[in-house]
Amino acid sequence: MNDINDNNDINDIKDFRRLAGQLIMVRFPGTTLDAATAAFLKANSIRAVCLFRANMTDAAQLSTLTADLRAVMGPQSLIAIDQEGGAVVRATWVPAPPSAMALGAADDAELARRTGAAVARAIRALGFNWNFAPVLDLNNNPYNPVIAERSFGAEPQRAAALALAWMDGSHAQGVACCVKHFPGHGDTSVDSHRDLPTVDKPVAALEQLELAPFRTASATAPAMMTAHIVYPTLDADNPATMSRAILHDLLRAQWDYRGVIITDGMDMHAIADRYGVGQAAVRALGAGADMVMALGTPQTQEQTVAAIAAAIAAGALPLAEVQQRLDRLAALARAYPCGQQPYGPDEEDADRALMAEGWQRALTAHGQPQRPAPDARLRLVMRQDVVSDGVSEAGVPAARVAASLRRLYDVELVTYADADAFDWRTLPRDGRYTVLASTSRLRYGAHARRTWRPDLHLALWNPYQALDIAAPALLTYGFAPPALDAINAWLAGTLPAAGRAPVPGFGA
Repeated sequence: MNDINDNNDINDIKDFRRLAGQLIMVRFPGTTLDAATAAFLKANSIRAVCLFRANMTDAAQLSTLTADLRAVMGPQSLIAIDQEGGAVVRATWVPAPPSAMALGAADDAELARRTGAAVARAIRALGFNWNFAPVLDLNNNPYNPVIAERSFGAEPQRAAALALAWMDGSHAQGVACCVKHFPGHGDTSVDSHRDLPTVDKPVAALEQLELAPFRTASATAPAMMTAHIVYPTLDADNPATMSRAILHDLLRAQWDYRGVIITDGMDMHAIADRYGVGQAAVRALGAGADMVMALGTPQTQEQTVAAIAAAIAAGALPLAEVQQRLDRLAALARAYPCGQQPYGPDEEDADRALMAEGWQRALTAHGQPQRPAPDARLRLVMRQDVVSDGVSEAGVPAARVAASLRRLYDVELVTYADADAFDWRTLPRDGRYTVLASTSRLRYGAHARRTWRPDLHLALWNPYQALDIAAPALLTYGFAPPALDAINAWLAGTLPAAGRAPVPGFGA
């Protein structure tokens, strides 16, 4: 990697591009490292990539891909993943971690620490050394379309304690964490992947809620991700990602944060549709970010490198400040070196048991649900399709939920295409115990809230859906196989629903 201190004669555009390349993180399509991507990485000294579900098929393929990336990017590679838990996981075949809110419902910091360690063991074995987790957003808006169960809860001290325990577990296993989304994405009703949200609160209110977990984490978190959100009382003109008042004046100067600041994806509509990727990247670095997440196309990545290189050449990004950014990134890579650790079957089995424990302890009752009789006939009502919100993996298919329940009951499956059009009255009145299973993040509309009346509601993704339907419910905070197993254990009478929702609005 280029180091400014080792090259006092930086005046060639290739040198500026190689400096710029070290300040961005990219993504690429496919499950192999193609020649064009490898050439782009090498030519621009890019040392950071983020891999997504589309880059993965299984452990052998992914291990080869990360090894190929290390060979091209060098010993200070930063190979990142979003492996939060719950619905936000990319490597879906490893032990399935409970979501943050599931751990909040279990309310056990030691369980959170062990979970963070298990997540790190699995992804370290695949070649990752940076995980964009845990989430420090407080989900204090029940209509938040993108955070919900990704948050540990709504109370800042407890959410921070659980998140930092999770982070400690990860760090003990050699994987750096990146807390997100600073200064807080919890109290929004807009997804920044789609538009630019605003959180308009007095500074004192932000300090009590949104900012509190990040301030607690600032002493130990090695990296922090910015939010594409406007906070008018902190900076009326710029989203946090491009706000010097927030990234430099508050986070760096006031809080003395010394870790890496990385932006959220600059391809998100909140940024790309308003500012243009090149100019936005320069503005983010000028505001205080150390690394720009350039997750767009090869064309937008080229625009980003060119814009940053031009800004360095022109002095808009001073070389001394660029060197500070390079130093912080190098320190992160040294502290959490890239490579692969063995992950044997006994260790994996133990981690699967740990994850199952987390899902079991998270299971939460809402509205005093009653178990159907052991010989009951069930009617399961679910949506036909499984969807992703663009951040999460797709939900669990209806057939899989039906198969799980059929281990205990005679189950008839009824699916619908559109919740706003499905007429609950068309269900036969034949004495079957009716179960609604919710498998998307979207809240229900007025039609379902007014007319749907199941005997039991299984909220398998967004727990707030349980507030939409007038029925007793079980909350799992996610749809991984161990969550379905926990429901079956409750139905069989062998597991209590002992979790407590860590957000307002729910009761036993």
